Amino acid sequence: MYAVFQTGGKQVKAAEGEIVYIEKLEVNEGDTVTFDKVLVCGEAGETKVGVPYVAGAKVEGTVLKNGKSSKILVFKYKSKKNYRRRQGHRQPYTKVQINKIVM
Repeated sequence: MYAVFQTGGKQVKAAEGEIVYIEKLEVNEGDTVTFDKVLVCGEAGETKVGVPYVAGAKVEGTVLKNGKSSKILVFKYKSKKNYRRRQGHRQPYTKVQINKIVM
């Protein structure tokens, strides 16, 4: 069974038992989270598509970790003007294991 749900302004496709990285949530490690904005859910032969969300569907998971991803460098440059700016960025994330998908 799989589901596409919305969290943090993004859509995430997940299956039961899968580990997903999503935008940072204000929850502690070990807590359970429920995502009720499910857009699509289904199995091999049956698929439900919501308008905009599937009624009664939800995705439940356990928070494994809150952390930051690896650093990326943002480099601005203008040719012939001696303009160079370098800035680093680490995006915060929440690592969630999907336990159950309810249709």
